[in-house]
Amino acid sequence: MSSKGAGVVTDELDQHSRLVPALRFPEFRDADGWEFKTLNHLLSEPKQRNRNLKYGPGDVLSVSGEYGCVNQIEFMGRSYAGVSVKDYHVVETGDVVYTKSPLKVAPFGIIKANKGRNGIVSTLYAVYRPTANARADYIDHYFSRNYNLNSYLQPIVKKGAKNDMKVKNSDVLTGSVWVPKVDEQKKIADCLASIDTLIAAEADKLEALKDHKKGLMQQLFPRPERIENGKRLPAETKPRLRFAEFKDASEWQEKTVGTSSKSFSGGTPSTTDPSYYGGDIAFIRSAEIDAVGTELTITKKGLINSSAKMVNVGDVLIAMYGANSGNAAISRINGAINQAVLCLRHESDNAFLYQYWCSRQKWVTEKYLQGGQGNLSAEIIKSVSMPTPTEAEQEKIANFLNSLDRVVAAQHERVLTLKHHKSGLMQRLFVVSEEVNV
Repeated sequence: MSSKGAGVVTDELDQHSRLVPALRFPEFRDADGWEFKTLNHLLSEPKQRNRNLKYGPGDVLSVSGEYGCVNQIEFMGRSYAGVSVKDYHVVETGDVVYTKSPLKVAPFGIIKANKGRNGIVSTLYAVYRPTANARADYIDHYFSRNYNLNSYLQPIVKKGAKNDMKVKNSDVLTGSVWVPKVDEQKKIADCLASIDTLIAAEADKLEALKDHKKGLMQQLFPRPERIENGKRLPAETKPRLRFAEFKDASEWQEKTVGTSSKSFSGGTPSTTDPSYYGGDIAFIRSAEIDAVGTELTITKKGLINSSAKMVNVGDVLIAMYGANSGNAAISRINGAINQAVLCLRHESDNAFLYQYWCSRQKWVTEKYLQGGQGNLSAEIIKSVSMPTPTEAEQEKIANFLNSLDRVVAAQHERVLTLKHHKSGLMQRLFVVSEEVNV
């Protein structure tokens, strides 16, 4: 019999037929089944306010979908506290916080445990404290799975016309979840925490590899004109770090991206003519320059009757518009580009051009895009200075940086594999009514 509905338990689910997860630790395999409890059996609302101003603006917390409860100053660089924090809720270590702010993957808000030090949150948050029947870390892990979170909150939360959350703090505790005894909660939470620690360590390695590559690029390419210690310094004509066989070579030749490359952008077939779409030509937009497939495809007729242009595997693609402005990739597919993408074909080595652009991307966006927002133009991209060595040195630099990219990609894949492993494990460690039969 399938158990359906967030708050309904059939009479047949007695002490001996309660549900158990697909995967259970050996010491609990002969234990009673899990119980279907309303959340108010597991959490209570302390309603503790910051009336005595024990905590100030520097103690204000926010809730992040990825990082949980975080100090605003430490995480975001500043406090977003109001004029007074007197009415803010006090959050102690081990409390559970519900934020009524929707996220794309969590449209009804998120539920996280405070694993850090005590602090305060605005009245837009609800704060709960675990009872003797629950552990905050278990609840945190349970609701870290989007399916569990959204299926629990959806029947409870009502949304207003402006997508605001209309739910009382007490109502958040009225839904039900399957839960084991506290000792089994601890075992599950400890297991998942150990995986989180491993994921964090591997993610740190990934960031260290990325930083290592960035540092090397700064030395392998001549630096552009810049200001250091209040002084304007001219652009360098050769890099600070060269491979041994090129240490005595001449200075690099001054060129620009435009003078060293052929370039073109594309266009978009008319969206009012259905015969232009659904063909076998990948239509590469700015967010898809590194993709192996595209959301849209166009027909040969659509290509001929528009400004869309074909690019090949190995071409350098640079996004010019929107949030992706300045991003670059070496195309992994043959396809057509629209007006938001610039294709570059270097005179000798596309890989060298790509790596050089990656070393300059931050400089370009800071100079031409205010606050990282806005569009680049083909003329801006082509005007970027590009000191160029001999073809042999270009190849040496590109091959070296490409090898680092492969190491970074392998580490990125390791992090994704661990996250996928954790996700699969969570599906089997928790009981969710819609996913089980009894």
